[in-house]
Amino acid sequence: MIKYSSSFWIKIVLFNLFIVACLGVLMRFKIGFEFPCFDQKNVQHAHSHFAFVGWVTQTLLVLIVSLIAPFLKLFQLKKYNILLWLNLMSAYGMLVSFFIQGYGFFSIAFSAVSVAVIVVFTQLFFKHSAQFKQYFQAIKWFKGALVFAIFSALGTVALAYMMVTKNLHQTPYLASVYFYLHFQYNGWFFFACMGLFTGLANKFNVVIKNDKLIFGLLFWSCIPAYFLSTLWAHLPIWLYIIVVAAAITQFVGWILLLKSVFYHLHLQSKFSNTIMFLIYFVAIAGFVKFTLQLGSTIPFVSTLAFGFRPIVIAYLHLVLLAFISILLLLYLFSTHLLSHAKSGIIALLCFAIGVFLNEFVLAIQGIGSFSYTVIPYVNTILFVIALCLFLATFSLFFVNLKNKKN
Repeated sequence: MIKYSSSFWIKIVLFNLFIVACLGVLMRFKIGFEFPCFDQKNVQHAHSHFAFVGWVTQTLLVLIVSLIAPFLKLFQLKKYNILLWLNLMSAYGMLVSFFIQGYGFFSIAFSAVSVAVIVVFTQLFFKHSAQFKQYFQAIKWFKGALVFAIFSALGTVALAYMMVTKNLHQTPYLASVYFYLHFQYNGWFFFACMGLFTGLANKFNVVIKNDKLIFGLLFWSCIPAYFLSTLWAHLPIWLYIIVVAAAITQFVGWILLLKSVFYHLHLQSKFSNTIMFLIYFVAIAGFVKFTLQLGSTIPFVSTLAFGFRPIVIAYLHLVLLAFISILLLLYLFSTHLLSHAKSGIIALLCFAIGVFLNEFVLAIQGIGSFSYTVIPYVNTILFVIALCLFLATFSLFFVNLKNKKN
């Protein structure tokens, strides 16, 4: 019999985060010291796909199942547990196959398995939602997240087709890449995290005012916001106006959410300093994210941003590390799924500081690229920061091996 244990799965996802950090160190070492072994492009694909599927998606699925498990019958829970194992299998399959061959038969096959898992998970979640929807204010956030997860799969299918047929043209290729990234980052990841955060806020008696309005603003604006990633394609004026409106709407939605949450900061005496630090960290990261999205509607700024690779990398790390990953760790820590031992707290704070330093240096590198200024020793500095993140993630995993919270 396959049993479901949240404490077991949390250990797995923390180990997956450690592997993501390992690959990050390897990539930074190759860039800084010209390490000849391994293909950098393959390592990059393995790193990004495993981070998406093995760390973020696996963690989100585990936490969603943990929330709804008390309302499910045993045979229903078994189905979700099987999906978690299949997703984990696909993540490790992609890790190995992308690392060895890049895009090829096996990597595409394992990617297809991960897409199938999301499709089946979505079908089950919508089917069973009547059993628990009255208990969760967050249910609409999770439904929205899963819808966007399906959307993002369309970009994956398009990319796989182009790779298999060798029919690679720059415009459709980039459009597919950004389609996948947008609906993963700003759709599936963001909305699922907001569902978790909403549930966490309710647990601490923090009521998010205008929750339905905020959700509606962010959900419906997320769809046209995709075209923020394609402004380089010279959009028609009517579509550009819609895109600008979407960027403004998302910014307003985020501000309303922050205003509602921070209105209850008088309750902060209930929270530890670690939790408050992480809340502020995520809030600032989210504010920077939506501000940059709004700024990218200016054609000159958009051209600069998409014209320089360090800027793109900085933005992607801002969302995946500074916002998504820290928010997930905040949730795990707040619900005691992460150890509250002193060594665990130190590892968590070191990880957050490492993320900040990584983003800070990437931002400096990106700004320097505008004037084609080379920042001295920047690759060495980024390697050292990657090494610090590696040590922090290993410590998080090791400290939590004995954490039995279920």
